[in-house]
Amino acid sequence: MSNQAPNAARVIPLRPATAPAPATAPATRPAADAPQRPRPALAPRQVPPEPGSREPLWRDLMGDVLRRERLAQERTLKDVADAARISMPYLSELERGRKEASSEVLAAAARALGLGLTDLLSLAQDELTRLAQMRPARRRTPSASHHDGMCLAA
Repeated sequence: MSNQAPNAARVIPLRPATAPAPATAPATRPAADAPQRPRPALAPRQVPPEPGSREPLWRDLMGDVLRRERLAQERTLKDVADAARISMPYLSELERGRKEASSEVLAAAARALGLGLTDLLSLAQDELTRLAQMRPARRRTPSASHHDGMCLAA
């Protein structure tokens, strides 16, 4: 016999199992003391923005640059992730613009691709310039052109 108490740890599922509702479910309210099943969280609906409607996100720019450079070198995610000493799923999320990378991670990914951080930033600037040229030009209002963007108050 063991002196230790049995392991009474409770397992909480990350995604609750959903069972199909019976065809003739009674319309009764559950009792107040009945355990409530947590509702699964719904992901927000992803609606693609209209072309040229907003500024690109930094993480999207950097992800595009990292992916384009990796594919230009015909290297795999695993190869670059191992060289950068970051996980392959994390590098994938960076390339898809799902995660914001720290400067250390960006520098490691750039080194793994044989680039310096300045090279990576230069490529991101080129991409941003290209995207800005595709966007329709914003019209300036007469008051903005008069002050040229600077206004001082006393």
